Amino acid sequence: MPYATLDELKGRLDWDPDPDEQRIAAGALEDASDLAATYGREWAEDSAPRLVKTLVLKSAARYLRNPNGYTQSRAGDETLAWSDIGRDAGTVYFTREEIRLPGALAGHRETCQVRGTKAIRRRRNYVLVDE
Repeated sequence: MPYATLDELKGRLDWDPDPDEQRIAAGALEDASDLAATYGREWAEDSAPRLVKTLVLKSAARYLRNPNGYTQSRAGDETLAWSDIGRDAGTVYFTREEIRLPGALAGHRETCQVRGTKAIRRRRNYVLVDE
């Protein structure tokens, strides 16, 4: 059910993945597709919006570039840090902005206002309560 293919993912990498990396990449595509379906809806593989495919490819490529979840790398006197990864390090994940996009494509609304009622966010759903 992946929304993108291994060949499409290879096109986003700056190296040719070896067989073990290709196996990991196939799993990353599945995981990223599951995230897209969870945050949006389950589209048919051949009718998923192009943006969903893009998000899946971005997430899988991000994971393949750093599968061990390093938040800092040092070589000689150079240090490289990824401070925005946090608890998602070493996993297939969507950024906050990427999480919002599949829901918008699926027609989910972010807020809800009903006369005399307000929406309170509970996890990913809204609960209506009297004001």
